[in-house]
Amino acid sequence: MTLNPWRLRLLVDLSTYGTVRAVAQRGNHSPSAVSQQLATLERETGTALLERTGRRVRLTAAGVLLAGRAREILAAMDAAEASLRGLTDEPAGTVTLGAFQSAVPALAEPAVARLAARHPDVTVVLLEMEPHVSMPALRRGDVDVIVTTTDFAGAELDPAVDLVPLAEDEIVLVLPVDHPLAALDAVGLEACTDQRWTFDVAGAYMSELATRLCREAGFEPTVIGRFNNYMLTLRHVEAGRSIALLPSLAVDPRYRVVTRPLTPSVTRRITAAARRPSTPRPEITAVLTALRSR
Repeated sequence: MTLNPWRLRLLVDLSTYGTVRAVAQRGNHSPSAVSQQLATLERETGTALLERTGRRVRLTAAGVLLAGRAREILAAMDAAEASLRGLTDEPAGTVTLGAFQSAVPALAEPAVARLAARHPDVTVVLLEMEPHVSMPALRRGDVDVIVTTTDFAGAELDPAVDLVPLAEDEIVLVLPVDHPLAALDAVGLEACTDQRWTFDVAGAYMSELATRLCREAGFEPTVIGRFNNYMLTLRHVEAGRSIALLPSLAVDPRYRVVTRPLTPSVTRRITAAARRPSTPRPEITAVLTALRSR
């Protein structure tokens, strides 16, 4: 049996992204082509790797096992290629970069632009990933580099992961322009007990942080909206329907809102992270350098 690396990568992508359509979009293939290649992989292995339920598929136990092994195989191949590329001075290859929503335009996209100018042979695949998703994805090998915050449960220090500090980002109270609290220079959350709030979706980093801060101030927040898009949150606040807690990076100046620092102040540490490689990968080092040079 000879396993085709491309088909193994499709299987790994399916385990990561969950649907054939998502795998096809990521690789710029048609869904039918992806399905055909996965069916070929099943024939090559003589094993049922996929379980079809209606129009959806999921991995069987054998599929999960092979996807895990495939990650190891593909990582070894990538390392071998990186070692060969390391014989030259110019980094090259593909790096998958995951970043949380507000870091995409503020940090990741500028870094990708700098990288393209300095190292045109490095291709970056940029994915939006919130911190509670990106760190597990990094540990699994689904992404190569992440921009995250280490101020949440699940981001504990890991000897297999290198952390590169990038910045600190203040958490601010976001208010409609005519809100009475806008007259203050800084706001203690205990003054917000009777306010209506917009939060991130349940389980997301900012939702957990905002809930914790309100409870520490002595009240349970009245949440009337949950959005996983900061633009929708800003529109909701702009319309006077609620107030919100957001990172400074997420506050787009195009929206007519007022921000006030909290008292006591709250900040989050923004960090790049990458798995500690067994052999150097110059393309990952180039991405980390581009992120640091903001």
